[in-house]
Amino acid sequence: MEEAVIHYTNVEIRQQEYCVLDDVNLKLHKGEFAYLIGKVGTGKTTLLKSIYGELDIKGGDAWVLGYNLSHIKRKNIPQLRRKLGIVFQDFQLLIDRTVYDNLEFVLRATGWKNKLQIEIRIEEVLLQVGMENKGYKMPNELSGGEQQRIVIARAILNSPEIILADEPTGNLDIETGRAIVELLHSICRSGSAIIMTTHNIRLVEEFPGIVYRCDDYRIADVTREFVKE
Repeated sequence: MEEAVIHYTNVEIRQQEYCVLDDVNLKLHKGEFAYLIGKVGTGKTTLLKSIYGELDIKGGDAWVLGYNLSHIKRKNIPQLRRKLGIVFQDFQLLIDRTVYDNLEFVLRATGWKNKLQIEIRIEEVLLQVGMENKGYKMPNELSGGEQQRIVIARAILNSPEIILADEPTGNLDIETGRAIVELLHSICRSGSAIIMTTHNIRLVEEFPGIVYRCDDYRIADVTREFVKE
């Protein structure tokens, strides 16, 4: 098997001086889908923040896409983040511009300059998430599920090797949430590794993947608990 895109060994993650997670062991390869489950405040979002360099690694070995997060320089964090796609629960779309302009803003901010190439890429991702006719819409004209699809489109613009999805179904009804997870799994099958935090055990059971539980400052692989005999 090829080298893991995320590989944490005995990692300690602190927020300020407070230890949120300790002795973290986690490995994820290209095309794998992993869930992080656990109660509120057990460190799920903290782990995601450590992966994209928002929180420092205080102990152990942490590698993401070949970057050693224990020793990464601040100037290199933007390079790492360009290889990641992030899906937020609260969308974080720019409300004063259209869907198309939201996506164009991200592409130009990450170095795209050719107008035709930008147009083609935006059309591609909107089609991939089933929103090909919504480019002219403002965010407030979309439903919650539609906004989350646009957030996913934004996350995959630069064909990231890893997608981090923080409670992407948290503000959605059951059926819309199912559709979002199904979409994320289809993106995963195209090659991206995905980590998704969730409280919804039904979704974990319906759309299988690797399962890690956050509890008592630790992360444990509990995938076997969700494998049907």
